[in-house]
Amino acid sequence: MENLKQLLLAASFMVLSLMAKAQSDAIIQKAFAASYSAESKYNYNEAIATINNIYAEQNYEMNLRLGWLYYLSKNYTSSIKFYEKATTIRPYAIEAKLGLIKPLADTESWDKVIKQYETILSIDPQNTTANYYLGYALYTRKQYDAAAKYFEKVVNLYPFDYNSNLMLGWTYYRLGKNNEAKVLFNKVLLISPADASAVEGLSLIK
Repeated sequence: MENLKQLLLAASFMVLSLMAKAQSDAIIQKAFAASYSAESKYNYNEAIATINNIYAEQNYEMNLRLGWLYYLSKNYTSSIKFYEKATTIRPYAIEAKLGLIKPLADTESWDKVIKQYETILSIDPQNTTANYYLGYALYTRKQYDAAAKYFEKVVNLYPFDYNSNLMLGWTYYRLGKNNEAKVLFNKVLLISPADASAVEGLSLIK
């Protein structure tokens, strides 16, 4: 009989816990829905306040959401703070790192941007976004050999992609690989006929 009482008590606690969890989930879902509605009206302060009212520090989704909303409101310091919290909570989450790159780029924290892309590629070596933009960042620093490696990976994965073919063409041109550059510029003209950048590249190759 005593064991039965203990089982019933444990079951009661479990039911109460599940009910509390369901109520909590409903509150969070309602807050997110209200936040999306405010965002759609460009009322970012209201969208942020709605999430802050239910904020839990260790909740990944809330930190990710606040990182995005503070970015939209151009509060880059707060955006970085919440995106960094999200990356700490879920270290392998690519979306949080890509989100973090946005305010870092807008504050011209280029070394930190590059580090984030490198971190993403250490988790997901085939990530085309990280490969392309890391290549682009290195290209702007005139590190053409390093940039080519990342553009080549994207072109191998997506052989008919406009941006990666064009940037790899320019990278090869900077490296003096004119034949390879010419092939890529001509491919770009298949993707984007009369493309000004590809035409310019071809005109420079004698």
